[in-house]
Order: sequence, then structure tokens, then C-alpha cells
Amino acid sequence: MEQSAFIKINPADSVVVCLRPMKKGETLEVGEKKVTLLQDTPMGHKVLIDDAAAGADIIKYGYPIGHAREDLKSGQWVNENNLKTNLSGKLSYEYHPVNEKLSIPLDNRTFNGYVRKNGEVGIRNEVWIVPTVGCVNGIAERLAQQLEKETGLEGIDAVHAWHHNYGCSQLSEDHENTRKVLRDIVLHPNAGAVLVLSLGCENNQPEDFMAMLGDYDKDRIKLLVTQRVEGDEVEAGMKILRELYQIAKEDKRQPCPLNELRVGLKCGGSDGFSGITANPLVGEFSDYLVAQGGTSILTEVPEMFGAETILMNRCETPELFDQTVKLVNDFKEYFLSHGEPVGENPSPGNKAGGISTLEDKALGCTQKCGRAPVSGVLAYGDRLQVKGLNLLSAPGNDLVASTALASAGCQIVLFTTGRGTPFGTFIPTMKISTNSNLYRNKPNWIDFNAGELVEGTPMKDVLAKFIDKIIAVANGEKARNEENGYREISIFKNGVTL
Repeated sequence: MEQSAFIKINPADSVVVCLRPMKKGETLEVGEKKVTLLQDTPMGHKVLIDDAAAGADIIKYGYPIGHAREDLKSGQWVNENNLKTNLSGKLSYEYHPVNEKLSIPLDNRTFNGYVRKNGEVGIRNEVWIVPTVGCVNGIAERLAQQLEKETGLEGIDAVHAWHHNYGCSQLSEDHENTRKVLRDIVLHPNAGAVLVLSLGCENNQPEDFMAMLGDYDKDRIKLLVTQRVEGDEVEAGMKILRELYQIAKEDKRQPCPLNELRVGLKCGGSDGFSGITANPLVGEFSDYLVAQGGTSILTEVPEMFGAETILMNRCETPELFDQTVKLVNDFKEYFLSHGEPVGENPSPGNKAGGISTLEDKALGCTQKCGRAPVSGVLAYGDRLQVKGLNLLSAPGNDLVASTALASAGCQIVLFTTGRGTPFGTFIPTMKISTNSNLYRNKPNWIDFNAGELVEGTPMKDVLAKFIDKIIAVANGEKARNEENGYREISIFKNGVTL
């Protein structure tokens, strides 16, 4: 059997991954061993190459991805039915720093961005309407539609109203999370101008919220409290928006160094190729960007479980290690406080695509952040403070996590997927397919194909094309989600709704 039929990711692995659907009775030559398949095995799924007794760890990516539920035979299809997670509750960790030196040359490339008054750089110049409470979502949408109709978007990239359900009837942490994310959206550099739209009686009181913005650009961020308007609040809103539009449309792109680029790292609808193609490609880009002085952010804390020590030991300082331990254990406590196990994460789509346990998923997921050291750790709703690789507290849910990445200050989300998804958050959300079938079947969803990596194209060549594509999007080329108009936000909620 030709080698291209399967891949052994790490020399220590006890499984190989099928690169095409394979039939019972086919023989794989894995080094010196001949492995005969005992079952038909789908593409992206795992085949055991050595017998494993019940309880024995199964190794993939060089790490355990769980243990055998029963005695397993060489050639057997390994999946969620015969593999069980090793994960349980919170753990104690020890810091064993790993300082890998990456030899990535400096690149003098630039992208064309919008430099804001505070020095931050946006890659879009849009007018946004941000409701302080969901009660005014309808007014916000009407205002957005009317401004787009009036202006034809001349001189700007888009007009959006960012709908959400919150801003009232929330308590404590949920209420603060809503306020922080809305603050982050208002201050995001992809917005050339923002109308903050309030009802007036909500928990998220308008004056308190505006004070939370700090020293903001008062020419470009305006507030309208609709209950205080005598008469037509839509016309009052349009009067402000017309003024904001006149300011924003004069903004021009200018060359900016790559150290001003900030990307979020996210995966969803993962499959057995995620940790072989798209995630390693994004990891290579993350290392490249960090080497240029830029920033990447990894989130999806539950999808770090099983790979967390790799990230912890890459922390630059003991203080960052402690923050990462807290990041992980706090999320485990969140699961446990709701009576949920920490290891039952893979979705039906993940399992169908070849991911059997959370460790299997996590060891592939965390490859998106490459090998650079961890320079910062962020709580949910925090804005970026340091450049380099950052870790961010947020769940694995695609829209919640992507919104959190954008809220932290990322200008683009790089979103890898093996099953496919059309959505986008409030910044360009580029989809990178793990396999070429998805790229061919959903060209209206997918921005870039990483499937070439198992079809003979070297990583350096795919990476070069990928860098070009990301810079093109930073320069103004629309991501697929933007072309389709698929853009929304979702805010993390944990507690009581009044």
C-alpha cells in the first residue's frame, strides 16, 4: 500500500490516520510492520498499529488521547466507542519551562490599514450601531439599513448594527461580561465611527457605560438615549449617523507594519485532518506573525484540556504559568459546578470526522498557536495589553469564542474547519478547510484550502500563499462571511436571567 494512504503523525504514535476511506482487509506498511485493517475505516479516522490491552493509553501526536475501553487488536478502527478520555477534574501543575528558539526571519512586508487616533490600526472602516440593551435591536437595524440606503456605502466598507439579547435582567459577572464586550466593540479599530444606542431604563445605564469607555474619541463615538428623544428616535439617530458618516468616509488606508496585525485563532467543525493540515498551517502563520512583532490569540479553553501542559510550559514567566493554570482550572470548575464532566466535548460532527476524545481534539486544536512562547493571558472581555502569543478565557462555542477574540482586539479571526461553517463574527472570519473536498464543495464558505498539505504541496509553499491571502484580507479583500453578509455577535452567559 502506498504511503499516501495514511499518515503517522509522530514516531511514538500507536495509531495512524487514514487519508482516504479504507476497506477491511487492506494492508498498511507502517515502517517495518504490516497492519491489516479489521474493519472498513472512514477517511480521517484512526487505525491501531499495535495490540492494546484494556486501560492502555492510545497515543496520537506523541501524547495520550485516552485509553482503550477493552482489549484492542492491531488493525482495529479506534473511535469513541472503544476509546475513553483520561480527563477528570481539576489538577495541580508544575512549571517546566520550554524556551524553543524559532529561527523565523524578519519580513518587511506591510498591510494597508486605518490608523486611529489612539494609534490602534483597523483593517476595515465601518460605521457601527451598538445597542446597550437588546430592547433597541430593531431600531438599530432600521438605522443601519437607512444609512446604507442613503449613502450607498460610498467611502466606507459597511454599516452594521450588532444585535444581542442582553444589557438588562442580568446580574454580577454576566452583566459585567456584557458591558465589557460591548465596550470592546465600541472601541474596536475596525469601526471608523460608532453610535451607541440606548433605551434608557436598562441595567446597562448609558452614562455609566460611556464612562467605561475611558478616554474615547468623542468625535467618532456618540450616544443616543431613545427614551429621552421627543418625537422620532429614528430621525434623531439618523442625524447623528450622518455626521459620523461624514467623518468616517474621509479615512484612508496607509501602509502599516505587520507588528500591528492581530489575529484570533479558532477552530470549529473539526475533523481528523484538523491537527494534520489546517491547524499546523495556522500555527506556522502564528509563529511567523509573532516573529514580526505581531499578535495572535488562542482561546477555547475547554479545548485545551489534555494539551494544557504544553501551553503552560511555554509561558515566559512563572506568573504567566500561574495565570494559565487558573485559566484552565477555573473553566474546569465551571463545568463541574454545573454537574458536567470536563472531558465530554467532541460534538457528533467531530466524532464523525475522526475525533474521539477531548484530548484528541485538544492536541490538534492547540497546534493553531504554533510553538512561540506565551506572552499574555487574558480574562473574558479583556482587551489586549501585550503583543505576541496570548491565551484568552472563552468557551469552545464558535460564535461566543470568535466574538471574544474580536472583542480582545483582533482584526481577523482565522477559523479552521473540517466539516464547514458559514458564520462570521463582527470582524472578517476567514475559513480554512482541513481537506480539499470541503474546499471544493463549499467554495462560498471557505477562504483557503489547507488540504493541499496531504496532497504533496510542501508546508513552506502553502504558508507563503496563506500569508498572501491574510494580507490581502487585511488590505480590504472581503472574507467569504463578509461577502455573504454573515456577521453577528454572541456574549457568554453563565448565571441567572431575571
